[in-house]
Amino acid sequence: MPDSSNSPKISRLTAKKRSAVRFAIIFMSAFCISLLVIHIASIWHARSQRLADTGVAMANMSQALAVQGESALQAVDIVLASLVESVEADGLGEQDARRLRTHVKSVMSQIEGMYGFFVMDADGRSIISSVDQPILHRYNDRGYFQYHLNHPSRATHIDKPVRSRTTGVWVLPVSRRLNYPNGDFAGIVLATIRIDYFTALYKGFDVGGAGTILLMLDDGTLIHRLPYQEEHVGADVSEGPVFRMYRASGAVGTALLRARIDNIERLYSYRHFSTYPLIIATARSKEDILAEWWETTLFQSAVVLSAILLLIVIGSRLIRQIVIRDRLESELLEARGKLQHQNRQLSLLADCDGLTQIANRRRFDQALAQEAARAARRNLPLALVMLDVDFFKRYNDTYGHVAGDACLRKVAATLQSALARPADLAARFGGEEFVALLPETDIEGARQVAERIRASVQALSIEHSGNPLGVVTISAGAYAAVPTGPGEDAAIALVSHVDTLLYKAKNSGRNQVCSGEAVVPYPSGFALESRA
Repeated sequence: MPDSSNSPKISRLTAKKRSAVRFAIIFMSAFCISLLVIHIASIWHARSQRLADTGVAMANMSQALAVQGESALQAVDIVLASLVESVEADGLGEQDARRLRTHVKSVMSQIEGMYGFFVMDADGRSIISSVDQPILHRYNDRGYFQYHLNHPSRATHIDKPVRSRTTGVWVLPVSRRLNYPNGDFAGIVLATIRIDYFTALYKGFDVGGAGTILLMLDDGTLIHRLPYQEEHVGADVSEGPVFRMYRASGAVGTALLRARIDNIERLYSYRHFSTYPLIIATARSKEDILAEWWETTLFQSAVVLSAILLLIVIGSRLIRQIVIRDRLESELLEARGKLQHQNRQLSLLADCDGLTQIANRRRFDQALAQEAARAARRNLPLALVMLDVDFFKRYNDTYGHVAGDACLRKVAATLQSALARPADLAARFGGEEFVALLPETDIEGARQVAERIRASVQALSIEHSGNPLGVVTISAGAYAAVPTGPGEDAAIALVSHVDTLLYKAKNSGRNQVCSGEAVVPYPSGFALESRA
């Protein structure tokens, strides 16, 4: 018979074993579910980021097309304004008419996409045109003619697309009103732009295989749609998704919408022209945007599912062979050590600004708090230089964001090279703003460092047509003090004061260092070290 005295002990061991098995099952199930949840969250974040990045790209493309369209229309507008002035000032004598006809033909060859320039009298007859063949039609029934006949405004008018009565070509009319000296209607000057010109223009922009570019009047009349089909010209799209978004959101907007024309879901970004009643919209199909994401997601999902299946197999073996628990725990500890090492590496990467490769705002905030506390303990000065690239928005608008990023990298490299001591820290504060943290440095030293940085950036001679000096320059504020209060309060006060000095430098003409008398009450938590 078995020894009954061992039964309680065996029962206790069995209960512990069963508890360990239940714990292992719960743990493995929770781990697999967590891994699956993390994977789903990760791929969903990647999807959202992909759409967001594409939205930014589409918005930039719409802005570029709007600027390009504004420039082209302004060129046409200038010609129309000059024709109005010539006709109203000089009249239309034979010699004047011959001169204007020669002038508009010359202009035709210089402005891309033009179909013709015309001067029409009060009855709608073409009396001057850039075309060679005589025009026998009267145009007093055209919408643009009737608009100027019934509206005294002298502003430029863009009407709905029409077909040329001589060639059948679709054109976009751009017109101005002519007046007699007493203000009565005397006719119009008209420029027509070929609609198919926009096809050649927009094909240079990558919107993917199923993407589109729309140009429309802000009354909902479609002027051009890429891919180009003549039957779409002049269509009413006021009830379409883009125009409804325009009515709801205003001059600029980005959203996922499904087109009425082809029922394709696209990420649209539109922009209303600043001067003319036109709306430009660019779009990429959702399928094109997410194609690469789908490939990555399928691959990663296969890996994750394989890992989960592997964990299930291992968990089953663990349940059957609980005796190898210690070895598995050791392996888990080793994996945790590797993960901690990887986390430390990621922490180092988190302290670096991805664009400029110098310290980021997070690293700067940590260093500032530490140095402020250390300076307060040792009664030593702490200096901070804050600088900002002058007219940087103009630089981006003129040369593009790729060039803007390159400019910021050069400024960051110059800032880094200007700091001589290991304890000094160069960091990107945000946007085009940078900082230099200078421990144990008084105001004179800070001013010298700031001036050295300013001169070095100017010496780079980076072309900048939006800067009066023609090159990229910086403005800087420099300040030094001995912290007397808590490190966090002192750090905030130091940043606030040097930020004020930076804006004082910018408001005083830019391309200079401001380290003079404070322009706001002296911040609490500091004792003045010295003033230049």
